[in-house]
Amino acid sequence: MRGSDSRGLGSACTALLVACALAATGCGGKSKSSAGSSSSTSSASTSASAPGRVPPAPGEKKLGSKPPIGKPTGSPPTTLQKRDIVKGKGKKAKSGDKVEVQYVGVSYSTSQQFDASWDHGQPFRFQLGKGMVIPGWDQGVVGMRVGGRRQLVIPPDLAYGPQGQPPAIGPNETLIFDIDLLRIK
Repeated sequence: MRGSDSRGLGSACTALLVACALAATGCGGKSKSSAGSSSSTSSASTSASAPGRVPPAPGEKKLGSKPPIGKPTGSPPTTLQKRDIVKGKGKKAKSGDKVEVQYVGVSYSTSQQFDASWDHGQPFRFQLGKGMVIPGWDQGVVGMRVGGRRQLVIPPDLAYGPQGQPPAIGPNETLIFDIDLLRIK
């Protein structure tokens, strides 16, 4: 999720996020509007196959520090799941906004962290809805309020798909992100 000035896995995440977003939107991939139509804005979406879940973790509501993420149970969901851990009271994010966030990302199948802005020592900034990040972020951050923390469980078709992002993210991996919305510019 990091910008191009970062090193290591963070910059690799950014490059792959952009490539995946471009592939999904510009090369005949699933459109954002049809993919987003099955998600809910305030709580977890449901799918026909009763997806697994990510239980709340102790300390996850403590803003200002990297949140723990609970160990997922059951089969990964096939639709974007959203859960507001802390509802913000500030401005609501919309497509086109420039946002500043802190996040931690974990693989659903392994429960292992693969990236976190907290570990890079600075927030991550991007323009919402412009394909700068994976489609699951563009869809999942919309509607968040400044000061809030939201958990996204993102299926592979809205993340890195069949190619994954080796070695940290395997093919067809479902991803979990806890995202704090710090600012909207």
